Amino acid sequence: MDLKFNNSRKYISITVPSKTQAMSPHIKSIDDIIVLGINLSRFNKLTQFFICVAGVFVFYLIYGYIQELIFSLEGFKPYGWYLTLVQFAFYSIFGLIELQFIQDKRRRIPGKTYMIIAFLTVGTMGLSNTSLGYLNYPTQVIFKCCKLIPVMLGGVFIQGKRYNIADVSAAMCMSLGLIWFTLADSSIAPNFNLTGVILISLALCADAVIGNVQEKAMKLHSASNSEMVLYSYSIGFVYILLGLTCTSGLGPAVTFCSKNPIRTYGYAFLFSLTGYFGISFVLALIKIFGALLAVTVTTGRKAMTIVLSFIVFSKPFTFQYVWSGLLVVFGIFLNVYSKNMDKIRLPSFYNLINKTMEVRKSRTLAQNV
Repeated sequence: MDLKFNNSRKYISITVPSKTQAMSPHIKSIDDIIVLGINLSRFNKLTQFFICVAGVFVFYLIYGYIQELIFSLEGFKPYGWYLTLVQFAFYSIFGLIELQFIQDKRRRIPGKTYMIIAFLTVGTMGLSNTSLGYLNYPTQVIFKCCKLIPVMLGGVFIQGKRYNIADVSAAMCMSLGLIWFTLADSSIAPNFNLTGVILISLALCADAVIGNVQEKAMKLHSASNSEMVLYSYSIGFVYILLGLTCTSGLGPAVTFCSKNPIRTYGYAFLFSLTGYFGISFVLALIKIFGALLAVTVTTGRKAMTIVLSFIVFSKPFTFQYVWSGLLVVFGIFLNVYSKNMDKIRLPSFYNLINKTMEVRKSRTLAQNV
């Protein structure tokens, strides 16, 4: 369809391509949701949901298991940054391979923005991996569930935001749950170290910032996920390589891993591959069903990861882990509820009393009859 307006001063031509004409891959991605070569758009909503949930649980449970398995290798705990270096190398390769299947291979986001994103990505993943040298894996997962806390603190002190009572209550529940969980860990874990708490806390702060920066950059420049992965992780790889070289941490790590190539590089490859696949299903879940359902699924996955960690890997256990974990889960629910009050309508206290009285009356009448 062509619309033309012509006079002595202006000439405007608007052309709308037909269905048979080639469209941009970014326009196609609005309708087609492709994950690992599977076009989910061909299935109904229920099948899409089960495929995404299965992908999230399977790949991320394997991801968590391999991550803890790597750090259970005797002598590996000091080399968390080297594991991150290898992980970034694999992610860059995966992103490069995926980019080959996209017609438009141009870099859309400016290099300066990628340098910032890469720095934050290094902080998030590097500090998170390194913290496992000082913390139990369940403690690290519990901390990862509480990203809301640094987000709210940054909003208050940097942007002067004000939060409703549900958000404040969620942050308080998460904080109390974290303190309780950490105290339980410090009392029974023989290798507890406060350094791990500091590292995972810094990783959370970087993670709280990177999500907003990535989302803004991708929307502003219409960049694809594969482009974001390729450039952010490849630049991050250079950052970590320079850091390890300057601190003389590269040589000892390479020497140690060369003695156990299967249990280090082999596991690192599976660790990176499952993480890459897992995030693909999470993004698909968000795109199809929204953030509310995605948060619910990923929270359930993290809970199962903690349970499997205690079952598969022998470690001290106390019921304080259970109560503090439930407190954190309740805080996550309050956070989700505060963002979706129009979709989630909880019954008021007055309505609950009325319903209770009606049930009692109906029981009394039934007994009288």
